[in-house]
Amino acid sequence: MTNATHELVSTERFYYIPAGREREAILAACAGDLAVMLTGPTGCGKTRLVRHITATLGRSLVTVSCHDELTASDLLGRYLVVGGDIRWMDGPLTTAVRQGAVCYLDEVAEARRDTLAVLHSLLDDRRELYLDRTGETIRAADGFALMASYNPESRSLLKELKPSFRQRFVTLTVGYLPAEQEAEVVAHESGVGLDVAHRLASAARALRRAGHAGIEPPSTRLLIAAARLVVSGLPLDTAVRLGMVNPLSVDGPVALALDELLVAEGVLDGSTPRGGRPLA
Repeated sequence: MTNATHELVSTERFYYIPAGREREAILAACAGDLAVMLTGPTGCGKTRLVRHITATLGRSLVTVSCHDELTASDLLGRYLVVGGDIRWMDGPLTTAVRQGAVCYLDEVAEARRDTLAVLHSLLDDRRELYLDRTGETIRAADGFALMASYNPESRSLLKELKPSFRQRFVTLTVGYLPAEQEAEVVAHESGVGLDVAHRLASAARALRRAGHAGIEPPSTRLLIAAARLVVSGLPLDTAVRLGMVNPLSVDGPVALALDELLVAEGVLDGSTPRGGRPLA
């Protein structure tokens, strides 16, 4: 089964601060009918960038969340019984190809290789999609673009993308924004003041430096979650623990070590001990 969404996007809704010239690079790739692969850590803004670019292009976006049970039929479509009749129903990829939309394959490395094979004819100069169940060959409509993303650090050897598949994409590496810019994003998305946003960005940098300890680096969305807790009335220390530290580890000693790290960095003042009231 597929988990796909089809949406109209706007640049106002998907605020984006570029870290470099990634916007220009992706727009150039789309102008040249080239597929785009975004790589980078979880929560660094890959999906937000795709939505922003889609809005800039004035197109609709079809998003497919990839997983190891995703089949070619989930992407292409299948025959279904509708009102007593058997009808062909396009899948999300076929819909995007017909309509000239942007199709975004989120965490594409999670999909099976035999499923990804249906993309090959779209990823070269043919720009065609073949439906073997119906015998139809669909030429991609003007405006169709294929984008994909994955986190190289979280994939296993069993889910490594084939080099021949990767070479069909223009590839950009996306990272976390510098602290100053990340604070601007957090303030914009949550409504918190810039002073608090800067403290949250500092907390994130400290926790990311501790990533070698086996924890997943905190995503920008975790900063925004903590900021929204502050806006809702929680003290900053509590918001950081609930929104940033606790989601990173269920291991008590590890969470305590992260907490102590943030106190040492001056992000938390330590006035609300972990395990005491309030909720942290």
